[in-house]
Amino acid sequence: MLAGLLCSTEWADAFAAGTKDRLAGRKWSGWKKGHFQVHFIYTGVGECMFMIFPDGTSMLLDCGDHDAIGRGPLAVPVLPDSSRHSGEWIARYVQKVNPCGNHVDYMMLSHYHSDHAGCSAFSAGSEVRDGEEYHFSGFSQAAEYLHFDKAIDRAWPDYDDPRPLPEQSDGVVGHMKGFYRYQSEHNGMKVEKFRLGSSDQVVLLKDPDSFKSFSVRNICGNGRLCSEDGRIIDLYSDRLRKHPDAWLNENGMSLGYIFTYGNFKFFTAGDFSDEWKEDDGTLFKTEDALASVCPEVNVAKINHHGYRSMTPALLSALRARVYVSCVWDQLHNLPEVMSMVSDRSIYPGDRLICPGIMPEERRNADAGSPWLDDVAPESFEGGHVVLDVGRGGKRYSISYLTAMDESMTVRSVMHFKA
Repeated sequence: MLAGLLCSTEWADAFAAGTKDRLAGRKWSGWKKGHFQVHFIYTGVGECMFMIFPDGTSMLLDCGDHDAIGRGPLAVPVLPDSSRHSGEWIARYVQKVNPCGNHVDYMMLSHYHSDHAGCSAFSAGSEVRDGEEYHFSGFSQAAEYLHFDKAIDRAWPDYDDPRPLPEQSDGVVGHMKGFYRYQSEHNGMKVEKFRLGSSDQVVLLKDPDSFKSFSVRNICGNGRLCSEDGRIIDLYSDRLRKHPDAWLNENGMSLGYIFTYGNFKFFTAGDFSDEWKEDDGTLFKTEDALASVCPEVNVAKINHHGYRSMTPALLSALRARVYVSCVWDQLHNLPEVMSMVSDRSIYPGDRLICPGIMPEERRNADAGSPWLDDVAPESFEGGHVVLDVGRGGKRYSISYLTAMDESMTVRSVMHFKA
């Protein structure tokens, strides 16, 4: 099913070819009907993906706002600059690429962390709405410029799955509750709970009959997994039964999906990563279990920004040729994670690693590491990564767009076949 680059089997040649592609140096040409696009929007402070399905249906998956600059030396460049918060930068980007302008069909939060949701503690401001303070951060700030038809959430409406969601010190939970309440009451946004195993919750809305090979399958959420045959695996039930007061890692609650278009498959699962010692002392890693429900894919988003994630079992199941990583910290894409992603003993064949940025400090610290040869050099400056899957899912490309400004200038395009 999977194949390498069309232009060369040597990655160095492929990179050179990418920068010489006829579109390099030009303004992004936009979406074409029949194409499936994923825009990994770089801000330097959180994670965000904007998706355009083959018929023009759209979805914003995560819209993070976080005090990444407060990390000091561990911060990465905030782009284009810090004059706006990420929610506004993201909304402006979406308005440039979305065929429906400011109208977005779906929004989805993978899990309740500020670098994916926004929060009251790092907001761009607030005002009193309906007698309550309403903060502008992440999704709520983007919603000042975009209209969302439907939100899909792991915890809605009771916020108690698999047990009551605690109010966090940075205000993520309360922030999102207020956002859902206001948008549903005043802007007509519908909110519904994520349905594990479903392939009919996120669907084509504009011309479904023309693209019947496209689907979105919900594979994980709230600490449970679902295989393609409908088998449910509950990762936390035994642990909570034995240890009712055990801490639940919100990362392990992340929502995950397989997007299929013809022969092409794409995997994403938020920050899915968690581990604990069993009573007998063995280490249980949730990503090893996730591997059992994941098919082979062409492109995968790296879990948890490449921080203590992507076990060999999961990598062996996915066997992706392209990995994309959303970055807002120097500790993302840790060397031990990148070494595993690059390891040909886990599965053979070339692969391409596309971080939103691989900053100079990290390149200097990791100089000489073999895995750096698999990293797209366009990431050295930082940029938006765009996955574009052609009609029918037979071919796809990975492009880097500049994030230094809003010109949408293409820096490179690398072509693949599915």
